[in-house]
Parts: sequence; C-alpha cells; structure tokens
Amino acid sequence: MKANAIMFQMPMPKIYQALPPPRSDMDKALAYIFIGPIKPTEQDHRRTPLLVRRNKVKLALEWLKLNHSDYADLDISESNLQEYPENVPPIVCDYRLPPKEKESENLAVNQQADEDGTTHGPCPFIVHTLTANQLTSSSTSNIKTVKAHAIRHLMNGNAALGIGRAPEPESIFNNPQLYPQTFPWLFPYGLGGIGNTNGFKKVSDSARKKSLLLYHDK
Repeated sequence: MKANAIMFQMPMPKIYQALPPPRSDMDKALAYIFIGPIKPTEQDHRRTPLLVRRNKVKLALEWLKLNHSDYADLDISESNLQEYPENVPPIVCDYRLPPKEKESENLAVNQQADEDGTTHGPCPFIVHTLTANQLTSSSTSNIKTVKAHAIRHLMNGNAALGIGRAPEPESIFNNPQLYPQTFPWLFPYGLGGIGNTNGFKKVSDSARKKSLLLYHDK
C-alpha cells in the first residue's frame, strides 16, 4: 500500500504564546477516572502520567528555550506555573466506588450472584468537578452519541474553536526543520532533520531516513 501525505503549518503561537497553559484550560481537555475500593491517595496521584510537577515543567521549558531554536521566543508564565499543584493532578479527577460483591457462601439457594441496584438513597459516586457529570455520563460512551452532541452544539450556534492553517503545504525538499517541528520529541534540540547541514559529517538523506524509521513507533 502506498500513500502520499502533505503537511500544513498551523498557527499554534496564536493559541499559546506562553507555557504552561492556565490550569483552567486543562480541565477542558483532560480527565481521568479512578476506580478502586478507596479514594486515590497521594501515592496514587504521584504515578505517571497523572502528576505534573511545576518545578520539573519549569526546568523543561527553560531547557527548551535555551537549547531548541523553535522555542527561542517562548514566554514562560510564572503565574500559570503557580496554579499547578505539587502533589495532586491538575486535571479533573473522578472517583468511582465499585459495588460490593456478595460472597457466594452467603447466597441463598435460589439467589443469584448478580449485583443489586440502588433505587433510592445516596449513590456511591463522588464527583470532584462541576463539569464531570458530562464526562461520566453513560450517554457519552457511544461515539455516535458524542458526535450527535457535537453537531447539536454547532447547530445551536454555540461557540467553537477553529484552528486555521497556512494556504500552502510545507515543502519536503530543502526543509531540514520540517520533521523537527512536526515531531519535537524525536528532535529535542530541533536539529538533525533530513537535509541538515550543521553536522560534523555529511549524512545522506537515505541513511538519515533509515535511522528515523527506527523510531516509527514513537
């Protein structure tokens, strides 16, 4: 199977010129659900990738600003950094208490092991945000339902974020910054793309492509 792909430059600096983004914006994009017999502890929150330590984020941004050419004009927001906690995730946290299972030894002869539902009284479910009910709603488990909600949102004239792109696609010839800008995690210094001439030794494009293909799963 063969295919062609083209890339367009996107105006990302128009969205975030300063990093990290405000903590309030994280609630709109990320959430996680914790299922267990007790509420998540501080040790549970420390597990990757839930915890975002602001000091580590600051050091990483400062390193990028000094060593990566594409981050030279980055603005590091100290006020946004102070919004991020040290010991808890900066995103929506939902906790679900699983229903207690009945022991088979205590069941009656004519009783099944199915769980009994709750028709009244408190529900063993804790929500830690005002918008989490939308995230945990059973109606959002179906992708078709999610699409229907999105279409209804647009048909009602509600606001939406539109991200534009450049009118012309990026060239794959004589453009050594193409792949470093597209895959920054593979090029931490912003160098080493195809056609790069800043190395101590000239490397052919075919050899460089073979090397990059070793990271196809990254």
